[in-house]
Amino acid sequence: MESDKQLKYFLYARKSTESEERQALSIGSQKERISTIFPNIKIVQVLEESKSAFKPYERTIFHDMIERLRKGEADGIVAWHPDRLSRNEIDAATITYLVRTGVIKDLKFGSYNFDNSPEGIMMIQMALSQSQYSSSKLSIDVKRGLSTKLKMGIRPNKAAQGWLNDYESPTGMKTIRTDKKRFPILRKCWDIMLTGIYTPPQILKKLNDEWGYTTPKTLRLGGKPLSRSGIYKMFSNKFYAGLIKQPDDTWTMGAHEPMVTLEEYDRVQRILGRKGNPRAKQYDFCYKPLLKCGECQGTITAEIKRKRLKSTGGIKEYTFYHCTHNKDKNCKQGSIEEKELTRMMKSEMDKYTILPKFREWSLEMLNKYNDSEINQRKKIHQMQVNAVLKVQSEIDNLTKMRYRELIDDKEYLKEKKELQSRLAKLKEELGDTEKRAENWLELTEETFSFITYAAHHFNKGSFEQKRSILNGFGSNFLIKDKKLEMVAHQWLIPIENEYKELETQYLSLEPDKNASTKGNSAKLEQVRLSWLGRRDSNPRVTVPETVALPLGHAPTVGSIYQSPATKSKQSTPTQPQSQIRAPFQIQI
Repeated sequence: MESDKQLKYFLYARKSTESEERQALSIGSQKERISTIFPNIKIVQVLEESKSAFKPYERTIFHDMIERLRKGEADGIVAWHPDRLSRNEIDAATITYLVRTGVIKDLKFGSYNFDNSPEGIMMIQMALSQSQYSSSKLSIDVKRGLSTKLKMGIRPNKAAQGWLNDYESPTGMKTIRTDKKRFPILRKCWDIMLTGIYTPPQILKKLNDEWGYTTPKTLRLGGKPLSRSGIYKMFSNKFYAGLIKQPDDTWTMGAHEPMVTLEEYDRVQRILGRKGNPRAKQYDFCYKPLLKCGECQGTITAEIKRKRLKSTGGIKEYTFYHCTHNKDKNCKQGSIEEKELTRMMKSEMDKYTILPKFREWSLEMLNKYNDSEINQRKKIHQMQVNAVLKVQSEIDNLTKMRYRELIDDKEYLKEKKELQSRLAKLKEELGDTEKRAENWLELTEETFSFITYAAHHFNKGSFEQKRSILNGFGSNFLIKDKKLEMVAHQWLIPIENEYKELETQYLSLEPDKNASTKGNSAKLEQVRLSWLGRRDSNPRVTVPETVALPLGHAPTVGSIYQSPATKSKQSTPTQPQSQIRAPFQIQI
């Protein structure tokens, strides 16, 4: 055999991303150690590759090196270990055949001794076979472990956004845990998506730009804003509804905490308009997320038509909405232009919009009522506080009796349980009273501001604001026979039934409202008292206790919406005897 000084070598360093090789020396470490062990050999070129050697024909640099050896550009290979060269039968056979035929004159390894002799070739074959066997066996073991985890309801791979991988538990017991920092923020994204007002890209913009969201940091990745594809993956991934995918493509309940319910997940899929993975929308049409077909309940879509004008040669665009017929192929509903749809939307809002003067009367009355009710609310609050203190004192006395052995454990535990139950209920009622006292006036003022100025904001608002305002007026927007149908919120119905008559009376007096005649003043006062609900015949309706405003909007363009995920059971405190006299006797 030729001396090492006369031979030329390729230094081949490989790093795989496979789980079984993650502890192998990195490429930089391999090169450094080899240079230390073989300082005098002639290295023609250092070849680096980051590919798995488990399957043949996938390492382009390795196969290029073999062809160059055949051409005589080098005489041998130097590597850290035989498994860096091959973990499969075909590449192993190629190397041993080239060594036996003299194309490869020498092999050198930093952690293995090779002798170019029949015995040495046999040993290198055994070393390469052992590498292939270890990889195959480990692959089977890993798959068995993953299958076991899946049956236990544990996701075995990288945690989805909103959860974190468990690196502290022993091997085989690792699971995922809720990311307390990101989980509530992403849940908020689902809440916004459930309103049907926002598109995924709009939610992504709020998530990254307004809320400063970043992905979890790992050793190499993370710490960046969520990507556009990431937000779509989140809204289409059943994992967020508590499910995990099994090897046979079925979905079963997982052991992790779900972010949304299955009903909420299905609603989002319907909003996205498809069963599979959603894709980015090219256009944002104003009313598309709100509308359904009035005949077949199918999804409404929109498209832009362009027409060249003969007079100017320019292009004019028209937006049309029509049923997708995804529920019923025989649906006969045609299309409707957006301008006509906007006109009908405004017509619906006009039914419930009040003049600023009526808002002024309402707020004046509400403030007077609030002033007169403060003392009464204080008395109610103090009574509830005293009741809480009394029950707490009874619990303390009961404990003292047990210390003195005046009662036994059984009687003590029974009485204590009953008292604690009463105490919890009283505290809940006290909290509701305090919350109601703080918020009722603000929410009522917000309601009257909304129905006064919503139409104005609708004319000048963005698509998001328009959808938000329309959600504030009603729900279940349907298109049938080129007409709009809408279910108005219950608290708006009295306005539709009785307000327009009062508005007509007021406007008939408006030109002379500054006159000093007693007749006009009396008529104006009659309109005012009618609006303030002094008549017993007026219906009573309930204003929603929670008015959730759209993100970034003023209260006057708020929508009335409460996510199913954020609803909680609330006890209703006893209403004061002197009921609030809001317009149309709206009860707060």
